[in-house]
Amino acid sequence: MRSEFLLQNFERIADAPDAATHLRRFILALAVRGKLLPQRPEDQPAKSILDDIAIKMALTTVAPVSATEVSYAIPNGWAWARLAHLAYIKMGQSPPAESYNTLGDGIPFYQGKADFGVNNPTPRYWCTAPMKIAKAGDILISVRAPVGPTNVANEDCCIGRGLTALRPYEGVDPEYFLLTLRAFEAQLAALGFGTTFVAINKSQLTTFCLPLAPLEEQHRIVAKVDELMTLCDQLEAAQKEGEFQRDELRAASLNRLTTTDDGARTDSDVRFFLNSSPRLITEPEHVLALRQAIYDLAVTGRLVTMNPSDEPVEGLSAHPSVDMSEQGSAAGVGALPVGWRNVTLGDITTLITSGSRGWAQYYADHGAIFVRSQNVKYGSLSTTDLAHVLPPASSEGRRTQVSVGDLLVVITGDVGHVGVWDTDLGEAYISQHVALVRPNSPELSPWLRLCLIAPSAGRQQLLSSIYGGKPGLNLKQVRMVWLPLAPLLEQQRIVARVDDLMVLCDHMESALASAQDERGRLLEALLREALNDARRNCYFGDAKFLEPAQQSMQ
Repeated sequence: MRSEFLLQNFERIADAPDAATHLRRFILALAVRGKLLPQRPEDQPAKSILDDIAIKMALTTVAPVSATEVSYAIPNGWAWARLAHLAYIKMGQSPPAESYNTLGDGIPFYQGKADFGVNNPTPRYWCTAPMKIAKAGDILISVRAPVGPTNVANEDCCIGRGLTALRPYEGVDPEYFLLTLRAFEAQLAALGFGTTFVAINKSQLTTFCLPLAPLEEQHRIVAKVDELMTLCDQLEAAQKEGEFQRDELRAASLNRLTTTDDGARTDSDVRFFLNSSPRLITEPEHVLALRQAIYDLAVTGRLVTMNPSDEPVEGLSAHPSVDMSEQGSAAGVGALPVGWRNVTLGDITTLITSGSRGWAQYYADHGAIFVRSQNVKYGSLSTTDLAHVLPPASSEGRRTQVSVGDLLVVITGDVGHVGVWDTDLGEAYISQHVALVRPNSPELSPWLRLCLIAPSAGRQQLLSSIYGGKPGLNLKQVRMVWLPLAPLLEQQRIVARVDDLMVLCDHMESALASAQDERGRLLEALLREALNDARRNCYFGDAKFLEPAQQSMQ
């Protein structure tokens, strides 16, 4: 593969997950393979640098690198060397606990990766009795949970046992050494051992092999990497700005779709939005906002055309229905179409209760189904992790036995999730963290479920009623949730249309996920092929990025 092929395909892969991160790694990988810039024969070879270091530092115990220890070929004039031949190594050690402070007394104390920034650490603690001190400019490498990340000390500091200070010898450019360590971070991490905290020791660091370029080329590589990393930063910033603008436009479009007052919007408007917004809905998670917009359109009567001949809502509730002109502002649902009514959940149900305490003693590997809060998801039920109980012979908990058509609402913990028990799986009961809501008629269940998950209707009220340190709802709050009640036939038409549109959303979500995965795999494949093709001369020194807003390279 020629490098031009990667550049020609860059527009396809620029939106892959973490594309800029992959490109940064690719640039580092090219740099430490000698493929970022052409070599110059007049440069002093790296072996001369290593010989000088060995003499000056009396490194007589450093074993030479064998051919079986290296992972790829390097250019003429380069050399593989053990880390101990390139830098002084100082392992960290924790100072006495009583010397720690957060007041700024002493010198900064860094314990591990948690103290790292993008390039330099930020102190959270100081120490008055340091055991091991790193000098300003030393490279700090995390050697314990996780292994491999690096920072540069910007002042003298105390280092704990989670860090090691590396001080490159003369002839090794510190910035070149740093980018080489970052290029080999994954290989360093792979050396980690231990079960509680993965770590590497000094012996592993000492013998770890790194490629060394001639000193003049080290300087050139550092300059080129800095240049390309700046362009990657610009690309990433441009992508984030583009994502922000898409998010703003998508939110505005959905808001207009759901808040119009002309009453003329139907499912065709939603389909138009689905079909004409590939530039707005670009990630699977974006589809969630569209689903919520569809729910809100549905429960406000703007998803299907009304039929004046539908039977009125009177008779669907157990109590007199309430006109929106009387209770609309209190309910917070908004104006409803002609023929609709606003009711409480308690008005149209025959039973609202919750599970009994103490059912844990009846758990079994067979018997009746026991529905817990984790089985109730956003609008659906998960039957893959159902527990079982052997209920007592007495009538205890019989009121909590679930029937087909019952709504189940989570009232403790992850409050507000709703599902419908719409299939007969046999005898079933609910836990104390779930409320059972039995409508006057099972025919109402699909509509009530829709109202309870719609952000502007039941879900908003459920979430706003949460109380206590552990989020919870009481049954009175569940009974008093106000919901819009449409004529039964219109309910059925709306629910059917929502189901159709949710299928479209499913397809869109799947297609976006597949496209995202394809871009990621294409990026990985292109970068892998570019690195593994040793027959070509691949230099990025002459490659130019287009303007960041175009999000591509050539």
